[in-house]
Amino acid sequence: MGFAGILQVDGYGGYRVLADKSGVTLAFCWAHVRRRFYELAAAGPAPIASEALRRIAELYRVEDDVRGRSAEQRRVVRQDRSRPIVVELEPWLREKLGLISQKTKLAEAIRYTLSRWEGLSRFLDDGRIEIDSNTVERSIRPIALNRKNALFAGSDGGAEHWAVIASLIETCKLNGVEPLGYLADLLTRIVNGHPNSQIDDLLPWVYINKLELKAVT
Repeated sequence: MGFAGILQVDGYGGYRVLADKSGVTLAFCWAHVRRRFYELAAAGPAPIASEALRRIAELYRVEDDVRGRSAEQRRVVRQDRSRPIVVELEPWLREKLGLISQKTKLAEAIRYTLSRWEGLSRFLDDGRIEIDSNTVERSIRPIALNRKNALFAGSDGGAEHWAVIASLIETCKLNGVEPLGYLADLLTRIVNGHPNSQIDDLLPWVYINKLELKAVT
């Protein structure tokens, strides 16, 4: 059985195919939306793009205020402050789309946004979801830089195992767990007979609550 749950993604179309074939729910990235309008505004006078940026900036101000809070606290604040912004933004975008040439970059940016609206709105109802995928993209940057060294994993199975290890290492960093110490202890526990039924107890975000390991700096 594969992964089932919420997947925070950019706008790549292949993710929709994945979601259609599995139990994956997509949460799209507002930073990718913002980038499209920013490029238009930076190129010259663009009142619609600039107004879209202003509204998106309001969402990010809310995120600044809720950063570090629990998922439920984030959800409550987003419902109160972010939802009205999002609710007003959709019809505004549709209205502006009807007033401009459909062949422009602005129309393309608006269509990109509206076609992903459900996934863009998902963070409002679930405090676990980030407003964008920037944290993940920063985490995978070292992997992207190492891509040439990782071209030849030996087999599809080897590549999958490498991906699992890479995911564990970056998840350790996000949770303040020292990766090498974690992996060494993890393998020791598994070899010593840690029960498969309790494997979730060894996940990094659970592990940090049970052991005092050096935080990653």
